[in-house]
Amino acid sequence: MPQHPTRILGVDPGLRRTGWGVIEVLANRLSFIACGTVFSDDKEELAHRLLALHKGLTEVVTSYEPDEAAVEQTFVNKDATATLKLGQARGIAMLVPAQAGLFVAEYAPNLVKKTVVGSGHADKKQIRLMIKVLLPKADPKSDDAADALAIAITHAHHRTSHSWERGLPVRS
Repeated sequence: MPQHPTRILGVDPGLRRTGWGVIEVLANRLSFIACGTVFSDDKEELAHRLLALHKGLTEVVTSYEPDEAAVEQTFVNKDATATLKLGQARGIAMLVPAQAGLFVAEYAPNLVKKTVVGSGHADKKQIRLMIKVLLPKADPKSDDAADALAIAITHAHHRTSHSWERGLPVRS
């Protein structure tokens, strides 16, 4: 029985910049498909910024047709207003793939770093270096896109447990 690759969309939500990355996984082999960043204009009102993120991510989902999605969980900081706005951007990041009928997994930032780099406290430079090792054809132009690829890789490594929880067959 031939195996089919599973296409995974990783999303690093942010109100100014939302990173996205698409990979394919077949058994234990990862392949880079694409990555980029969706921007919103910080001079616009919040509703229009969220709309820009929605439109941009919808274009990504339509163009690359992922099978599953993964989004980084919100990092809570001392600024409640900033945390709330990030949560709204994260809501858009979860809504768009859910609207397309995709399963959306969530991963804590420390788990993403530990999965990709081996340390839960890795910095952006270490993540970029490991992205080049794990996905040699990838050339993310921003830290947001690199982080999104790291989130997709994390899902590729942890997706079997999510499939088990959902009672769905694992396609690998």
